[in-house]
Amino acid sequence: MSWQVEFRAGVWLPQIAWWLDAHFRQRRSFVSHAHSDHIARHDEILCSAGTSRLMQARMPGRRLEHVLPFGQGEQLTADTTVTLHPAGHLYGSAQCLRTHESHGRLLYTGDFKLQPGLSAEICATPAADVLIMETTFGRPKYVFPPTAQVLADIAAFCRAALVEGATPVLFAYSLGKSQELLCGLAAAGLPAMLHPQNLRLTQIYEEFGIVFPSYRPFAAEELTGHVVICPPQSPASPFLRQIPRPRTAVVSGWALDAGAIYRYRCDAAFPLSDHADYPDLLRFVEAVNPRQVFTLHGFAQEFAATLRRRGVEAWALGVDNQLELSLPVPARPNEDPT
Repeated sequence: MSWQVEFRAGVWLPQIAWWLDAHFRQRRSFVSHAHSDHIARHDEILCSAGTSRLMQARMPGRRLEHVLPFGQGEQLTADTTVTLHPAGHLYGSAQCLRTHESHGRLLYTGDFKLQPGLSAEICATPAADVLIMETTFGRPKYVFPPTAQVLADIAAFCRAALVEGATPVLFAYSLGKSQELLCGLAAAGLPAMLHPQNLRLTQIYEEFGIVFPSYRPFAAEELTGHVVICPPQSPASPFLRQIPRPRTAVVSGWALDAGAIYRYRCDAAFPLSDHADYPDLLRFVEAVNPRQVFTLHGFAQEFAATLRRRGVEAWALGVDNQLELSLPVPARPNEDPT
């Protein structure tokens, strides 16, 4: 018997009565990381130490927590063990490997990034029979440039703004992306100021020994010469109105999309992501070598179809799967039908 996998606003494993990143409060759920779309006020959770601390900061409250170190197995049910492995998405982000006596090994990635980051653990690729994976950037167009080049481009944007008397403002989500960006700007020697949300979570990272280049809390009266890192803002937001001459840029994998600067209402867009791009999604499947794959988020249907064309049984969760039919093409009158 294989694993039964269902999607009901989160992944549900009925054979062991556990959820994976349930969107709404449940009795028991694994929480892969502390982004707001992956946490809820569950009664009982399984997570890493980093996620536990960040989740407490973002969603305080009492709950039963099973906090596991990476690589350490624990008996979850009478016939199932669980092991957490780093996902590389942000600090503490975890993949969940469940091993059942009869069903085999099931790996759930949550959001993940295969390329090594600067402020997160390195993503692991444990072997599994069944793989449930996120596929946010699951189309061939999403191939990210080398990180070093993107960071160099961001630094050049910031220097040009400062030379012209403007203040470079980088839009980066407060958890994960802003810490990665702060580390990435270290070599550029650009002094940074952090929005209060970014500041609070960066200080929690420091509790775990993550070392960042020098930064300061945002202070409108001392902006000269600084780069500002903040969550995405409307041009009319009270925060941006404190900055006399902002030069804004969004830092996101979606910067590869045409019109990103109009979507985010900013001056520039840089494709630095905390997710795997299309080639790394394929590489991850090859490394895990599952016999069955379930895809989630983003371009789940398209990526599942890609895997099927490569000979892997793959299905998108939470959507209708349209199977491709290989129909014979009628031969032209003068063509050999073979």
